[in-house]
Amino acid sequence: MRTLFTDLASADIGDLPAADTELYLVVKVRSTQQVVAGKPNSRGGSRDGSATTRNGEKPHSSGGNKAGRRSLMWGQKSQRSTFSRNAPISSKLNSLAEQGESRDESFDLPPNTGDSRGPATNEPKSSSISRIVARTVGIGALKLNDVMKQDEEVEQVLSVWSPSLGYKEDRQDQEDGWEEVIRDLMHSKSDNYERSRKAERLQVHLKASKVPMLMLSSKRPQPCYLVSRELARWDFLALQQKPDPTFTATPMASNINGSNLQITFEVHRAGERVEGCIFPSSNAEGESAWESTAAERGDAWNQTLRLSIPPNDVPLCHLVMKISDVPNQPFAICYLPLWDQQAFMRDGHHSLLLYRFDESTSSPKGAAGGKGGYLNLPWNARGKDDVSKDEAVTGPIATLRVQTYLCSTRFSQDKVLLGLLRWKEQPPGEVQELLKRLVFVPEIEVVKLLNDVFDAIFGILVENSGNDDYEDLIFSALVTVLGIVHDRRFNLGPLVDQYAENKFNYPFATPCLVRSFTRLLAKPSDPETSRKLRATFKVVRHILKFITHARGQQKAKEAGIGITSTSPGFTRHLRSIFKALDGLMRNTAPILVGSQTLAVQHFHTWLPELTGLLDTEEILHIAIDFMDSCALVKGKLVLYKLVLIINYSKLELFSQSEQRAALSANTARWIAPHWGKTSEVSEQWREQVRLCCSILSTQVEGLGPEIPDYIPKIIDSYLVLQAAPKTEKNRLSLLFPNTYPFPSKPISGTARFDEALVELSAILSAISTLPACMQLEMAEDDMASLLEDTLHVHLSILQCEAFPADWLSVHIYHHRSTMKTLEYLASILLESFLPDPDDAESYNTELWRVFFTTLLKLVGSDALALETFPEQKRRAVWKIAGDIRENGAELLRQTWEAIGWETSSDERQKYNLARMGGYQVQYVPGLVGPIVELCLSVHEGLRKVAVEVLQTMIVSEWTLSEDLSVIQTEMIDCLDQLFKSKPLTESILQKLFINELLDLFEPLTMTSDDQLYHSVKELIATIDEFLDLLVAVHSTDVTGEASHMIHRLRLMEFLRDMQKEEIFIRYVHQLAQLQADARNPTEAGLALRLHADLYEWDPTKIVPPLADPQFPAQSQFDRKERIYFDIIKHFEDGEAWSCALDTYQELQTQYQENVYDFAKLARTQRAIATIYETIAKADKLVPKYFRVTYRGMGFPPSLRDKEFVFEGSPTERTSAFTDRVQEQHPSAQIVTSGDVDDVEGQFLQISTLSPHRDLDHHVFQRARVPQVVRDYLLSAHPQHFSITSKRNTLGPVTEHSAEKIVYTAAEPFPTILRRSEIVAVNRIKLNPLQTALERVIRKTQEMCVVEKRVAEGEEDMAPLLIDALNISVNPNSDTSVAQYRELLPTSIDGEEVEEMELQPLESALKIALIDHAIMIKRCIAMFSKPSSKAQVSRESREEVSQSTSAPFTSSSPSHKLHPSLRTSILKSYTDFEATFAPELASFTFPQAQRDPTPVPSWAIASPVLSERRDSRLLPNSATNGTLATQDTSILDSPRNARNRLSFLKRDPSKTEPRPQAEIAQAKGLALVNGNGNGNPRGLTAALTDTSISSNRSRSKENRRSFFNGGSLNGVGRGRDQDDKSIGQAFDEEGEWVTQSDLTTTSGAVSVPSRRSSSSQRPDVTSSVGSKVGSVRKRLSMLKLGKKSSKASVLVGSVAEED
Repeated sequence: MRTLFTDLASADIGDLPAADTELYLVVKVRSTQQVVAGKPNSRGGSRDGSATTRNGEKPHSSGGNKAGRRSLMWGQKSQRSTFSRNAPISSKLNSLAEQGESRDESFDLPPNTGDSRGPATNEPKSSSISRIVARTVGIGALKLNDVMKQDEEVEQVLSVWSPSLGYKEDRQDQEDGWEEVIRDLMHSKSDNYERSRKAERLQVHLKASKVPMLMLSSKRPQPCYLVSRELARWDFLALQQKPDPTFTATPMASNINGSNLQITFEVHRAGERVEGCIFPSSNAEGESAWESTAAERGDAWNQTLRLSIPPNDVPLCHLVMKISDVPNQPFAICYLPLWDQQAFMRDGHHSLLLYRFDESTSSPKGAAGGKGGYLNLPWNARGKDDVSKDEAVTGPIATLRVQTYLCSTRFSQDKVLLGLLRWKEQPPGEVQELLKRLVFVPEIEVVKLLNDVFDAIFGILVENSGNDDYEDLIFSALVTVLGIVHDRRFNLGPLVDQYAENKFNYPFATPCLVRSFTRLLAKPSDPETSRKLRATFKVVRHILKFITHARGQQKAKEAGIGITSTSPGFTRHLRSIFKALDGLMRNTAPILVGSQTLAVQHFHTWLPELTGLLDTEEILHIAIDFMDSCALVKGKLVLYKLVLIINYSKLELFSQSEQRAALSANTARWIAPHWGKTSEVSEQWREQVRLCCSILSTQVEGLGPEIPDYIPKIIDSYLVLQAAPKTEKNRLSLLFPNTYPFPSKPISGTARFDEALVELSAILSAISTLPACMQLEMAEDDMASLLEDTLHVHLSILQCEAFPADWLSVHIYHHRSTMKTLEYLASILLESFLPDPDDAESYNTELWRVFFTTLLKLVGSDALALETFPEQKRRAVWKIAGDIRENGAELLRQTWEAIGWETSSDERQKYNLARMGGYQVQYVPGLVGPIVELCLSVHEGLRKVAVEVLQTMIVSEWTLSEDLSVIQTEMIDCLDQLFKSKPLTESILQKLFINELLDLFEPLTMTSDDQLYHSVKELIATIDEFLDLLVAVHSTDVTGEASHMIHRLRLMEFLRDMQKEEIFIRYVHQLAQLQADARNPTEAGLALRLHADLYEWDPTKIVPPLADPQFPAQSQFDRKERIYFDIIKHFEDGEAWSCALDTYQELQTQYQENVYDFAKLARTQRAIATIYETIAKADKLVPKYFRVTYRGMGFPPSLRDKEFVFEGSPTERTSAFTDRVQEQHPSAQIVTSGDVDDVEGQFLQISTLSPHRDLDHHVFQRARVPQVVRDYLLSAHPQHFSITSKRNTLGPVTEHSAEKIVYTAAEPFPTILRRSEIVAVNRIKLNPLQTALERVIRKTQEMCVVEKRVAEGEEDMAPLLIDALNISVNPNSDTSVAQYRELLPTSIDGEEVEEMELQPLESALKIALIDHAIMIKRCIAMFSKPSSKAQVSRESREEVSQSTSAPFTSSSPSHKLHPSLRTSILKSYTDFEATFAPELASFTFPQAQRDPTPVPSWAIASPVLSERRDSRLLPNSATNGTLATQDTSILDSPRNARNRLSFLKRDPSKTEPRPQAEIAQAKGLALVNGNGNGNPRGLTAALTDTSISSNRSRSKENRRSFFNGGSLNGVGRGRDQDDKSIGQAFDEEGEWVTQSDLTTTSGAVSVPSRRSSSSQRPDVTSSVGSKVGSVRKRLSMLKLGKKSSKASVLVGSVAEED
């Protein structure tokens, strides 16, 4: 089934902006049912019968209970299977028993009302009869607003809903497919709905088309029909029936069955039925008798019918409705007359009284002379819709509620309107009352009978002509009717025009209308009159149309009777109307503002209606006079006045040239007060300017002499708006509006623009291109000001301040118009503003400057650079503008030469210039930049002219000052700005103007030693170099980041030499940002250092602000400090600790000695301390360095045949660095040797370098320095790098030597480029002492690396370490580093061998041997610790190194090593003391006896104690001023072999008391590293058996202090410890042992523990125990962390922490 819905308007589907309509497709589902009658239904019963009690209770009907009736319609739960949705479609419903009878339901039979066409029968039928009735199953609704806006067909599923019987918990959810409009279409007693069980859903296909569509349903459905726009004369009545909820009429019997109530509907005329006048649907045929669906009592049928009755029969017709309980006969009847009180029945609800259907009521009228017939009975209740008045007398009565709606263009339901239409039949005086009450008639009634109403009004007017009261009433009525016509709801203006042109025929109505209108305008200030006047102004157009047609008809009649002369009286009266109107506009009374506004808004619509009454010239004068009368209007009325001028210009009436010229001449005067200069830019003033632009846009083609009046206004308005701030907008107002308020549309996002500027610039450009040109004529001073302002405006337009820059067509068009303007202005300037040289003081420099600036901006615009555009854009620009640059170049040459003065013959011969100097010198150096920019243009003609102008500037500047530095500075600034803002072009790369400029100065070469020529050559060379640098920096063809950085640095160096500080700073920060983005923070900090070096630490000198980067005006100190903070942040991010320390220390000095800011000083010192702590804990600080050699012609000259040192990360491997270099040079080959036979191509040689170590550095004079600290000190700022080329370590140690190649870099690292060129290569030969020192240090580091790997679990490295140990401790090995002891000088004094004073290298060698010995001891001790694996923690290794147990004894399980390795370790233990006995002996010396009185820990480092040191306790001070720095607890003096406690030879159970001399000697170790901090711990404490330690007393009296025995470096009082104390002491003491390697340097934290020993102390073990406990106590107070392989912390002394 397909259905087409038509006549739907945009408002119906919600397509209008203000429309809030919801459109629904409503489907009512019906099913057929066969109803069989039970017993005969009794219609007996009186009015007081038992059908309904008086208190309103409903009796039970004879048809059964209510539940049974519901089951018939909707079904109960128990019968769900009967109505199951899963049942077959072809299945029939099972019959349901009700009142003991079966009722068969079937869906197979369609609803049929055609059988009811015949006359109704009243004969009683048998109780066994049955009928087929239709019943509503449910209603579905689908919202169509979104569907109507789609073009394609959509498929939707529509849910069908029916009333729910009650509040059931299992009822279906209403959210899916539910629409609230269903509640308005279907009543539910429980106010709940559920999906219909008989028809749950309906699938529909919908497609919207552009054909007007009929409304389906609205959210508030009304039983109405829409009338076509042609208002065809077809009459019908729409009815909707609903039985009253209290359906229990007393005349009816109580045994009536109300389960299947049905209405039979007929239309009767004079007792006869009207055939075929009932239409239940739009596509069905008319029916004579219509039957409704079946419904229960109290339910609504909700059905709408259309009645189509012949108009002549309507007053005689009435509607008859009979109600029956199917299949029984009707039992009630009611009727509704269509004509009531001489008018059609009013629309709305009607309560029809139901009468018992019997013999007396079955016919309209009774028998002849009888009282029967239902027409003799009242048809409705006394209270209309309210039946309470009847029920108060009669009790509850039965009613039928219907709703009617008349849709007709023939009949009206309003008595006033009907009386007016029959005005001739009205008694005298009644017509006036009807005219007064016309305003209360509903508008739709007037609209339906519009033509008849007009005829009645004009008929009354002509009939009562000359009666002022009648004329005024009729005029008011006419205004009322016309006002209804103009209502937007109807928009029936064309119908009025059609009536006036075709049906209006009242020739004598003209004078009446003119007189009434004139009287109305006579008293405009009267409140009542003012109200009427406002209503009249809205419809004056149609009134004038009626006047015009009436006047034409009058003339025709007069001509018919022979009167041909015109009536001057009519014209006079007509003009009097407009004169009164002019007076109204000049009146300033506030009450008239509304009337004045309406008059201005509609006045332009009145003028065309006057064409039949007046000629065009008279109408134009009326229009001009009216506009002149509006001169004093204010507020929004000004805007409507300007809109009226726009409407004047658009009128076809004034389209001739004469009228347009008159309008243009007056327009300048009309709009002059409303734009131009203003003190305040208000929103209304901005709107006035826009409307003025709209006015000119409608008249621009015909402008002529008025142009000089408009130009100043346009210029002034633009400048005022340009200075006003612009706000963010999210809507765009349409340009050049002709209505107010201005229409606008939303835009995506926000934008900052001004529509007024867009329109002003467009109007200015349009006027500039007119053939009439600007025609500016005024005084010289005013002219100069106007010209300057005009040039400023055009300059602003070229800079896209008036419109978005991406409006290409508009932008190009403005270039064209600006060129036209400049050509015109140039003629004025050359004629009026170029004084003779004798009158040079009157030269307007600023005016000419603005002219040249605008001209140079125009010809140098990027929008005209056709060479850089794509083909399509190039064609568009050429078509719009043409070759503007050629014209501009010619104008530039002409004007520039004009302001120069004539040259002499010598100058002409020397420079080849006819004119130069003069006024040209005023624009040097101001215009040098723009001219240089033009010199880089691709356009040949423009570039040639620019080079010539530049030549004159150079010559003029040289003539004045003989110095071109000013021009050079301007050229550098211009080129820098140009490269920053514009892309590179071919002309820039080729630098064409360089040679062209040199050629112009070629005649100077004929004069020898011409200073100008030399200066010009230097200038050009400088600019040439600067251009090369700029091209290199800004070019995208640069290969490699390093090359790009080099170019930037060179450019920055150039700028610094040129003293272009601001540009230099900008490039510095750009470079820093590039480095930071490349994750090179150290290099970013070094770049910023270039900026900081420009300032001094002067807190009084103020430096100007900077824009890029942004810095405020501040002192040099503040500027430099802020930069330093940024530098430090970059250095810390890059872990460039040496650079950070230097920067912090510089700040520290300034805070301490310059500005005395102690708060910042404290923070700075804390930061310095943090850096030192970080260095001490770091794993690896020294970066990797690589030497890269570039060979081959394939490299650029900057790299070819050069060597560089590159800096890598500390952990970067050579292979990774090689890959990185290979990525920068993909075509290069990696070679291993430096000799390359082939000169073509690219060849790279890469090798590793290490910073060259100065063996004379003081750090080598100190033992126990952590390797990470030593590396930091030796490699902080490396500039020299070395590799060992040869090494000879065979034979006697005095013959050992080595050769190194030392590479010297151009600058120390770190550098901004992370590389530095090698500027020198030297070969140095190391003497035996230097070779020995280097080898010992290297061997120590290498063995530390292996030791660490073994300790971390790499068991396969253990044999390698053991072999190295065996070699080192083997006294007979030639490769042992111990052999280098022979290089140390000694002197033999008797039996004692005494050391001589050592040189720095000798002392360094001695310290290196001691460090080596300690490393060996640590390695041996590591293997002696019980462990199942080779992996041993650092603390365990230190504990083992202090253990007194011999290796591999039964009490100490050893490593799971091969027996051969165990034997090798035993041999190492045996050889160790013999091989390194001198190193062991160097740490054994006597200690002085001291009072055991404890000394506070704070006194340890006091200067007094330092002065009281006994020089005899410093065994090494005579040689190098350095004390032993290693912990001597692992060594004994070789001079007292019998007292030496060796862990290799001594049984731990045999411990002897230590001699006093040895104890005293050990105490002398208190001074270590020259700072008074040492570890004089004796071997007894280190090697005491654990059993002795465990037996010592734990009492408080047994505590001993480390200060007992005269130790200078006690660390606190001892504390009793258990057996673990010794191990813990060894563990902590081992932190002092340096552990360094070549890959991961680690230094251990050293906490000195010292032995307090004295011959006066009887209990040695107690002393040992207290000592160990004291060390543990101090460690607990130190928060140093023990990360043997992760960190290295340098701590001078534990005492420093106290």
